[in-house]
Amino acid sequence: MNEDMKQIGQRLKGLREALDMTVEEFSTSCDIPVDEYIRYEAGERDLTISLLKGIASKHNIDVSVLMFDGEPRMSSYFLTRKGKGMAVNRVADYSYQTLAGGFNNRKADVFEVTVEPKGDDVEIHHSRHSGQEFNLVLEGRMLLQINGKDLILEEGDSIYFDSGLPHGMKALDGKKVKFIAVVL
Repeated sequence: MNEDMKQIGQRLKGLREALDMTVEEFSTSCDIPVDEYIRYEAGERDLTISLLKGIASKHNIDVSVLMFDGEPRMSSYFLTRKGKGMAVNRVADYSYQTLAGGFNNRKADVFEVTVEPKGDDVEIHHSRHSGQEFNLVLEGRMLLQINGKDLILEEGDSIYFDSGLPHGMKALDGKKVKFIAVVL
């Protein structure tokens, strides 16, 4: 079991208990089947950013409270030094580093995302969430699929899109890709 998934599951359980809700009440409030939710809480199943964002929005908390260990504290500015953002590896080939997680009441979630290369035969996982998203490629190349359309993004390329559309990405050329993701 991935330690990060287990910790996120513990924070999810802590939120549910703080709200004094049963597993059934909480899973229903988030439109998640009970058996699936139990696996999330136990850290046995990967939670997507879109799912975490939906839970956070539904219960009026900051998504970083679920993703990272610690509550946001700054309200005038929050500085993240290179390589020092709180990180979480949700799955072995995919990691997020929050770049604004310590700022209270922010309007967007900002991450440096690293995607490790997978085989060409590996299916791309698609997610969708309300709002909009901006991606800027820092290193490498990636295939970004949005609503069935394939787009190749190279270093320096950026895209802004409706994140309610199904979207997913993968690293190309057998090399990792790093990009900035701003989720609004």
